[in-house]
Amino acid sequence: MATRTSGQQQSQPKVLIVGAGLGGVMLGILLEKADIPYTIVERSTTVKPLGSAMAIGGTLLGLFAQLGIFDEFVSLAKWFTQSSILNEAGETIVSTNYLPVQELTGYQGYIVARPRLYSLLIKQIPSHKIHFGKRILTVTEDKDDDKVHIQAADGTTYQGDILVGADGAYSAIRKRIYEKLKTEGTLPKADQEDLPFSCTCLVGQTDVLDVEEFPELKDDKCLFITNLGKEKPYSWVLFSTYDQRICFMVLHHLDRTTSRAAQEQRFRNSENSEWGPFAAQSMCDETREFPISIGTGKMTLGDLYERTPKELISKVMLEEKIFRTWHSGRTVLLGDACHKVHPAGGQGAVTAMHDAVALANLIYALPSTKLSDIQQAFTEYQAERLPLVTEAFNGSRALAKGMEKGLGGVIALWITRHIPQWLWKIFWTKRVKCRPQVAFLKEVESKGTSPPMVSFSYEKARAVYEKRQGDAAAAPVVI
Repeated sequence: MATRTSGQQQSQPKVLIVGAGLGGVMLGILLEKADIPYTIVERSTTVKPLGSAMAIGGTLLGLFAQLGIFDEFVSLAKWFTQSSILNEAGETIVSTNYLPVQELTGYQGYIVARPRLYSLLIKQIPSHKIHFGKRILTVTEDKDDDKVHIQAADGTTYQGDILVGADGAYSAIRKRIYEKLKTEGTLPKADQEDLPFSCTCLVGQTDVLDVEEFPELKDDKCLFITNLGKEKPYSWVLFSTYDQRICFMVLHHLDRTTSRAAQEQRFRNSENSEWGPFAAQSMCDETREFPISIGTGKMTLGDLYERTPKELISKVMLEEKIFRTWHSGRTVLLGDACHKVHPAGGQGAVTAMHDAVALANLIYALPSTKLSDIQQAFTEYQAERLPLVTEAFNGSRALAKGMEKGLGGVIALWITRHIPQWLWKIFWTKRVKCRPQVAFLKEVESKGTSPPMVSFSYEKARAVYEKRQGDAAAAPVVI
């Protein structure tokens, strides 16, 4: 039997990924495609189908095509061309047309229930490479074996060359490396402050609905509407899905910025928990009479809550922060662990998956598993991603203004209604310029009128990929 020697690097890094959210799972998929060894550990014991819906368009669909999951994704999603902001009476305040965005990228926009997207992604990961019920207690780097080690609460340990903290806004991995840096006196003051938020959110997805009772579900296009509360600090967003369900987000705009630590202190003082087991039900009770502009007759949010399993409704905080420190030693952060973006712009999960692409490209291009090479890759990763994340963060904040109460919200809505089309085009062109692909898979032809930016991580990894392909082709045949 004849074989060729591999063009792959001789010593591949072993990657430990803590956190099985969308960003962590996407990184796992990319490492699987690159044949780089990895293990994913997740604190939760099971995957719960929580969350609302997400807008996915040209900034990710080229990547999905590369991964061979584009067609299946489309079968789980519903396309949309516009969104509308309504008042409580159901009157349209402003509508946004997304067809120019589709022209820029060459892809339609889709709305997909977050649990459906997650299920699609996680099934790309071999089951033996992901472990649930692993709450990480310790992170250590051993100079003797030049590895990073993690230990879970159940006593299991893992070692690797790289540790990726993809475990969310309250990342245990970030906490561990920040504790070390703070002790050394090298942690920036901004990174020592609590995660702020000024908005909480109720999210969920109904059971399958009767299309005669909710005739809007018959439309091939997705329903995408936001209602603004009249003289109340709430807004609520509804999306229809391909399988005749409604996803909802109910946002409570707080009158001041707070933090989880402040909320916990308030709980200790008042014995009234904002985040206990009854928090979601309490918010349902507070908002169930809010009117919705769908269905037959006069329906309210309560009609949706009654058609949603209680265990699939959750209350979350909408924190907003970009951390300054993304890596230390052999550890690097990804997604919400290093930047938490307001969901108004639909960029939180997108930026996490973009992080995964950049990081996977740079890991693929590593010349060795030496600490110096890994730290250089992490520095390049943050340098590439931070400006793009900052743009997404600011853009999402600007879009969120239109849902807020007070003068700021009024001004934001006025600007949205009166902004000229040429200015919208500039805004969207900037928003869609980041449409990354991985360098070690077959390229997908760029679509649309606006060419995507070419990233440093892609060019670096592509050069390595082409060299390895050339080396493999030139390698002697071994009999």
